[in-house]
Amino acid sequence: MKKIAVIGAGTMGNGIAHVFAQSGYDVSLIDISESALERALGTIRKNLDRLIKKEKITEDDKNATVSRITTFTSIESGVKDVDLAVEAATENEELKLKIFSELDKATKPEAILASNTSSISITKIAAVTSRPDKVIGMHFMNPVPIMKLVEVIRGYKTSDEVLNTIMDLSKKLGKVPVEVNDFPGFVANRILMPMINEAIITLNRGVAGVYEIDTVMKLGTAHPMGPLQLADFIGLDVCLAIMEVLYEGLGEAKYAPSPLLRTMVDAGNLGVKSGEGFYSWTHGTKELIVADRFKPKNS
Repeated sequence: MKKIAVIGAGTMGNGIAHVFAQSGYDVSLIDISESALERALGTIRKNLDRLIKKEKITEDDKNATVSRITTFTSIESGVKDVDLAVEAATENEELKLKIFSELDKATKPEAILASNTSSISITKIAAVTSRPDKVIGMHFMNPVPIMKLVEVIRGYKTSDEVLNTIMDLSKKLGKVPVEVNDFPGFVANRILMPMINEAIITLNRGVAGVYEIDTVMKLGTAHPMGPLQLADFIGLDVCLAIMEVLYEGLGEAKYAPSPLLRTMVDAGNLGVKSGEGFYSWTHGTKELIVADRFKPKNS
């Protein structure tokens, strides 16, 4: 593999493009928004600057990495000659199916099509293409340049050859690939999202406050950050979408999204991306400040 396309220039997409480019691959970064592409390149440059400060790479390494990334605003023009296309669009099933239908028509027949979906069925995605044997899941973790895990999800018709190719490719990126079967939420989110959802239920029922819940999980179970802070980083809309996939796919009451989670998404309080979730992210300080609506009445 020499040429890679990444569809979607958001948090996950720019991280995936960064990792491939830094590993020596030519990358087409595709998004319908020019401003999103500009922000993505800015983010990649900032992340590379941090590595320079830590003396992990040189200025020449940074320039070489950025030079390997070419931006496009259409799938057709960006994926013509790629060996692998990695879709990293928002966690919306209808959108992903549309993208894969386009990728199937625009890429060469032997190209592998991968999705960074965190919960949607790879088998269902593959079914809209003429090459289900060449469709696979590559679920990177956020932040992509730092986190080592890649969940490699095998669809019902994914071939052994494609699975082995993606497992080997993930290792070449410096990642640790783990093969996972195609079930709702796979492994990471099938375990993580119900925990986050339960933390939201715990908050909503008044068992404890935002700070208290997160502190218990950080100090009591050695989590690097509490579940409510993590939900803000992931995006509450993404958390809700994944819980809905779990609930619909597995049909068990324990996967039902918290009403508070749904209300916050409806209100537009999505976490870091909107400036407020369980915490306020517009205060310009590293201190975690609980959002006003969740502060005790006497504070």
